[in-house]
Order: sequence, then C-alpha cells, then structure tokens
Amino acid sequence: MDLVDAYCATCKEETEQEVLSESRDLIIRCTVCGLTSRRPLPPEPEPVYIKTIVSREAESFVAKAELMKGEVVEVGDYIVAERDDGEGAGVEIMSLEVGNKRVQKAVAEEINTIWSRAIDEVIVRISVHDGKKTIPMYVACDGDDRFTIDEIVSIDRVRARIDHICLRNGMIQRRKGKYEVANRIKRIYAYRL
Repeated sequence: MDLVDAYCATCKEETEQEVLSESRDLIIRCTVCGLTSRRPLPPEPEPVYIKTIVSREAESFVAKAELMKGEVVEVGDYIVAERDDGEGAGVEIMSLEVGNKRVQKAVAEEINTIWSRAIDEVIVRISVHDGKKTIPMYVACDGDDRFTIDEIVSIDRVRARIDHICLRNGMIQRRKGKYEVANRIKRIYAYRL
C-alpha cells in the first residue's frame, strides 16, 4: 500500500492518503475520513544526458550519463555511464565540470562534463616483497571483489600474504581480518610465501 500526503477537502488539511490507482489519474483515499478523490498524476521528471569521460586504467572513452532534471550529484557518487554502442559501465564521479570550473556538487542540468573512473572492472596493483626485491603484479578483477589483510593470494603462481592495503583516499588498512573492495584500493603490499 503506497501512501502520499495530500490536501483533503473534508478534513480541510493535508493528510495521509492511500493510493488506490495510478492509471491516467491518481485515485487516493484519505486515511482519516475515507474520502476518495482523483488527482492528476505528477509529471515524470525529464532525463538530462551529460557527456561523461570514463577512465579505465590506461584508456579513456566518452560516454553519456542519464540523470533526472533537478537531480543533485557530487564527487564520489556512483552512476552508470553508457557508450553510443550501448555498453554501460559503473563509474565513480571524480570531478564535475560546470562552465569553466570544477565543482564538488552540482544540479544535473548545470553540468557540462562528468569526469569519472570505471569501478565495475578494475586492475589492482600488488607489490610482493620476497626479502630482497619487490615484484610489481597486477590483477584484473571486479570492482566489488574483496581483499583481506592476512589473506593468502596466488598471482601468476606466486603465493603471498597481504600485509597492508593503501586506499585511494590516502588511508592505510593494516588490521588483520579487515577487507577492502577492489575499486577503493590504490595498492596492496604483500610478502611472498
């Protein structure tokens, strides 16, 4: 049962109304006095298509994001950007361009360009130290894959234990048993077994 707040002619005030039907008009019934009334459906919000630059590791491509008119987005929000060929990608907003300025937050219709990074598929950088040298390794994985401190991982036949994880926001995770998702990781540091 959907409820909306609307003015009731019998109660002479705004009351909670039960939605009975949503066909051409909205048919509602007052939960206080039981009066049934008909209201025009509110208009659907208009979509706004915004040019979105998506960075995926070494390459970038132009896509578009569909937001609703009046919708406010900010740096750090997750949205979907779609190429002309229909391929979509989950992205994190890194910057918003309004006019000639970069801003942290903006209303959809004011935004010229969204600068983003793909988070659905990412490459996690892992530095594996074997006592004498450090081996740089790379793992392609889903953005929501988890990496746990003290976990043993195998990469290209190299087994290593995760010691600490550096995050994109500058934090470092060292607590045993704690995990981070791949799209938040800047680099993992591990010791070879």
